[in-house]
This record gives sequence, C-alpha cells and structure tokens, in this order.
Amino acid sequence: MSIAAILQRKGSEVIQVRSTDSLLSVVKLLADQRIGCVPVVEDGQVVGIFSERDLVNRVALDGAAALDQSVGTVMTAPAITIDTDTPVMSGLSLMTRRRIRHLPVVVDGALVGMISIGDLVKFRIDTIESEAAALRDYIQTA
Repeated sequence: MSIAAILQRKGSEVIQVRSTDSLLSVVKLLADQRIGCVPVVEDGQVVGIFSERDLVNRVALDGAAALDQSVGTVMTAPAITIDTDTPVMSGLSLMTRRRIRHLPVVVDGALVGMISIGDLVKFRIDTIESEAAALRDYIQTA
C-alpha cells in the first residue's frame, strides 16, 4: 500500500504557513488547530517544516525573544518529503531513521498532503486487523 491510500482516507487538506509569518502567530495556529507542525510554503513549494521541536530549540537559545522572529529563521530546511507512490513501510522506515513525526507529501513540486507517524501506524494496524479477520473467516468456513 502507498501513501496515496492514506491520503484518500484522511484527505489532503493541509494547514500551511509562509516563512515570513511570525513565530508567535504560528505557535498560536498550532495551539488553535491542535497540531504539532506545519509545512512552510513559498510560491507553492515546500521550503521547510516548522514543528514543536523547532520552537523548543529556539526558545532554549533565545528565550521569549524567539517569538518575535520569523518562521523562516527557525524552521527545519530543507523539509524531508515523500510522494504519493511511496510505500507505507518506506514512510515508516524514513520517519524512524530520521526521528521525525510528520512528512509533507509532494507531487510534481506541489504540496498535496501531510502524513503523521500516527496516520501510518493506524493504517498498518487496520491492515493487520483486516487480514486477521479474513484469516479467521477462512478458517471458520473451511
């Protein structure tokens, strides 16, 4: 199964920000939307990603003054991305190796979705449970 299957179930709406947005406004957005990160997009291209981890690291360095900075000075860049053809297990492996929890999904340079490690784990669990149910049904009817 590929990332496209997850996006079909989840949808492709992505909250995004610009590199010129203030850190304070983006932190408020994260809190209001109850999300952990956002892609940073300029001219339709993903130029970075901003996460809670980026915020913590910058506040540790600069204190409260960090909130006056732009997201572009704090974001992780370049963002690690995947496309819709990426297999689910490859996405999980990439997240584990790179110790990240979110991946922007990009096709032909355009952002088409966002995948979290929770999305991938849920998909795998659902698949395993479905396979187990099919095996139980098969055994019971044999």
